[in-house]
Amino acid sequence: MHDFGQAVGMAFQIKDDLFDYEQAEKTGKPRGIDIKEHKMTLPLIYALNNSSSKDKRFIINTVKSYSDDKARVEQVIKMVMAAGGLKYAKEKMHQYQDQAFTILNTFPSSVYKDSLEQLVRFTTERNH
Repeated sequence: MHDFGQAVGMAFQIKDDLFDYEQAEKTGKPRGIDIKEHKMTLPLIYALNNSSSKDKRFIINTVKSYSDDKARVEQVIKMVMAAGGLKYAKEKMHQYQDQAFTILNTFPSSVYKDSLEQLVRFTTERNH
């Protein structure tokens, strides 16, 4: 169950990271807030690892020193999207989801197992 909890927790956090790149009207969470708070999320890390030196410098400088500049934050969001950061994060989230389901499938059917399966689905399918 420890491994199950870790897998669900990772999927939950990645889903939360993805909300930072969606419109506030959809999630209730302001767009770019993690960047403004200097947080290195999985999509951002992926973009940094898959960007040119020039783009890396821009992203890092924005996160470290210009996180209050809405235009720069929006540019970083676009760069993360263009680099495939969201696609990568979604794939990782689904890998953790699959890992959680695999662990649950080792247990016999029960109302408890059904509830945990619903928890895993909610974690990755939630809208806010």
